[in-house]
Amino acid sequence: MAEKGQSRASRRKQTKKKKPLWKKIILTIVLLGVLCVVAGGAVFGYYAATAPDLDEEKLTDPASNIIYDMNGEEFAELGSENRRKVNFDELPQQLIDAVTATEDSRFFEHNGIDIIRTGGAVLANFQDGFGAEGGSTIDQQVIKRSFLSPEKTVKRKMQEWWLALKLDRQYSKEEILEMYLNKVFYGQYAYGVATAAETYFGKDDLNELTLPETALLAGLPQRPTAYNPYENPDLAQERMNTVLDLMVQHEKITQAEADEAKQTKVEDLLIEKQPQANKYGAFLDQVQKELSERFEDTNLNLDGMKIYTTLDPDAQETVESALSEDSGIVWPDEQLQAGITLLDTKSGAIRAIGGNRNNELGGFNYAIQGIGNQPGSSIKPLVDYAPAFENGVYTSTYEQINDEPISIDIPGSDPFEPQNWDNRFHGWTSARTALAQSYNIPAVKTLQAVGLEKAEDFANGLGLEFNSESGMLLSDAIGGGTHFHSIDMAGAYAAFGNEGIYTEPYAITKIEFSDGSTLDMKPESNAAMSESTAYMVTDMMRSVMTEGTGTMANVSGLDIAGKTGTTNKDGQQGSPDSWMNGLTTNYTLSIWTGTADDSIIDGGSAGTNVSKLLFKRIMTEVHEGKNTGEFQKPSSVVEAKVEKGSRPAASPSSATPSSSILTELFLKGHLPGTTSERYVEEEIDPVTGLSASYDEASNSINVSWNYDGDAEFSMSAEPNGSQTTTDTSAVIENVEAGQTYNISVTASVDGEESEAKATSVTVPGEEENAEEEENPEENADEQQEQDTENQPNQDEQNDQEQNDQNENNDQNGNTNNENNGNQGNNGNGNSNQNEDQSGNEQAEEPADEEQENNSEEEANSDSGSDADQNQNEDSEQQQSE
Repeated sequence: MAEKGQSRASRRKQTKKKKPLWKKIILTIVLLGVLCVVAGGAVFGYYAATAPDLDEEKLTDPASNIIYDMNGEEFAELGSENRRKVNFDELPQQLIDAVTATEDSRFFEHNGIDIIRTGGAVLANFQDGFGAEGGSTIDQQVIKRSFLSPEKTVKRKMQEWWLALKLDRQYSKEEILEMYLNKVFYGQYAYGVATAAETYFGKDDLNELTLPETALLAGLPQRPTAYNPYENPDLAQERMNTVLDLMVQHEKITQAEADEAKQTKVEDLLIEKQPQANKYGAFLDQVQKELSERFEDTNLNLDGMKIYTTLDPDAQETVESALSEDSGIVWPDEQLQAGITLLDTKSGAIRAIGGNRNNELGGFNYAIQGIGNQPGSSIKPLVDYAPAFENGVYTSTYEQINDEPISIDIPGSDPFEPQNWDNRFHGWTSARTALAQSYNIPAVKTLQAVGLEKAEDFANGLGLEFNSESGMLLSDAIGGGTHFHSIDMAGAYAAFGNEGIYTEPYAITKIEFSDGSTLDMKPESNAAMSESTAYMVTDMMRSVMTEGTGTMANVSGLDIAGKTGTTNKDGQQGSPDSWMNGLTTNYTLSIWTGTADDSIIDGGSAGTNVSKLLFKRIMTEVHEGKNTGEFQKPSSVVEAKVEKGSRPAASPSSATPSSSILTELFLKGHLPGTTSERYVEEEIDPVTGLSASYDEASNSINVSWNYDGDAEFSMSAEPNGSQTTTDTSAVIENVEAGQTYNISVTASVDGEESEAKATSVTVPGEEENAEEEENPEENADEQQEQDTENQPNQDEQNDQEQNDQNENNDQNGNTNNENNGNQGNNGNGNSNQNEDQSGNEQAEEPADEEQENNSEEEANSDSGSDADQNQNEDSEQQQSE
């Protein structure tokens, strides 16, 4: 038995077969599928259980969106006053067909979720990532706008599905479509289809809408900012045509009807743009734009949002006041417009926006809308000089650039031959001067040295995007290519004042949705350049404001940096655009002025200077009462003296005139390596023949001296003080009797001073004057004898000083010296005769002729040293040659 049992077990073991591999795979997949379904069902059940309840009031009476400023104070409520409700019976069939063909073609067939459309969206999300494509029905859009946030998450999508199913069970399709058309946002601050028809076409009755008008309205809710027909008529035209094609596809209209409707231009459908009711409309435009960019299918079309912004109401009032008619700024005509953006320099937060002149509510916003404008020379710090420092092409603000005629070959085009605004060439100039004076040719040369690719990469880091096909062009070096808005320029300039850190300008800090969830909207910051680059370019822009093209916009007392910019048109005088961009450590301000049709600004410089006047006024007012620090030099930058005109940079010598010494910035390790030898230090010759005499008639002392060449003289007369003159004589008035006056004179040439020459005069006392009156002839003789004795002594002193300087010359030959001495006596006799003629004023009545002649002969006998010195110098010069 045991053997039989064992044999049966053995036989069973031998006959047992393994299952095929494919069956195991299928079984595994089925089990995983079951697990996924169970898990998915559990997750769906959890999210459904935690979904908000359907609130009929929120479905039929949408809540407004509240906008708050930087202080948390409400300044706008959007939705309630911009919405006119309609009933389903008021909706024309053509509008219903257009909306369903565009948004939900099986709307009247599904139960809230379109399985076919959802399946296609799921497949796209697997291929391109979650959120790549939406499959939302009209039911789901009503739910999302009423109860949920716009974030694309699994939780929100599952809650959306659950609530859409509930909505479809509790309400009819007609009621749901009515909710949708009363709730949706159409742009231009219009909520609901009835309000949109009034806003764009001026029609109160929806049955009066034409097919093109109906198609345009049906296409707007997907992206109301991008398709706004006032701002982007071309995109709106494309969207209208797409809706017409969808209506043909779903057999709502014929192809012929669609083709006829496509012949209508969007611009011809619109009425004049209407003002909105809310203040600060230009700032709200940016709020709407940021919502649209963050959530492609969301603008201000969610109900019950609380939107917290960066708006500074005081700054916004300042900007709007500057743009008003009573601002005091003289505008050349009614056509000149403006776009203004004010940022917090450190954070990039938008504090104020000026969209247009006179703050037309709902008007075109030149600060952020449209294609923008060419920036002119205001682009130079951003694409020329900053990239040059960042890439090591330049290491100093003194970098020398030759401003000369250039011609650059452009393939397939005429040569590029930039000119300067003053139609002149300035030769070698520093980078600082080139930027301050806004020379074009040095800017183009700088961009060439950096390279277009590197410069474009640098500019991209500052939020500046160039033509996607051509990229940056050489004409962009002087702002003659790509267009930008003031919000773009302000963001880029702010990085200079934030140690090179760039933050994209933003208006929204946080959003709180109706379901209680919040979303942080602050953008991330990125290092766009080094601290050294930021500071060196900022310092160069200081010069623009203090001694360059921006002086009219400068604000006294503020450490401010900036750059002007204008554009031109070939063959026309004047500029179609004028910019003023600048910053302090507190604020960055960008201002564009120009015309809507890109025509030349009227009024010449008076018209183009409006941007500077606006800049000065706004910057002055927003800084009132605020502590504004100075831009701080980083340790990687060194300040150094450099001699003007040296190339390469050289340090000044001790002989370099102060007028030729500049203070420039250098990267550490790149200081000037040599000292200039351009100027040779020379001693300044002192004055000669210094004499002083008292004039009793005028009670003054007359001082005179000789000097060969131009100089400024400083005469000190203790105790009376000092005076300066360019003459070789001076008068000390109102002298005191009995007082001795110590007189010294120095010569100054180019800031260098000579040694001082001195003499003294004692004013006679009252007793001496009385004795002179009693014995006039005797006193005259004594005075003449004293003068005769004093004159040789003075001449001997001068001779000794001059002979000390010529000790080496005394050995050049006695014969020559004697001849030179004789010539010197003859020549100096005339000089001394002039001195004696001025000295004759010493006495009211001169002594007899014999005494006067004797005095002259005695004086001449000791007065040859000046001529000897001059002759000896000539001899030395002949020997050296």
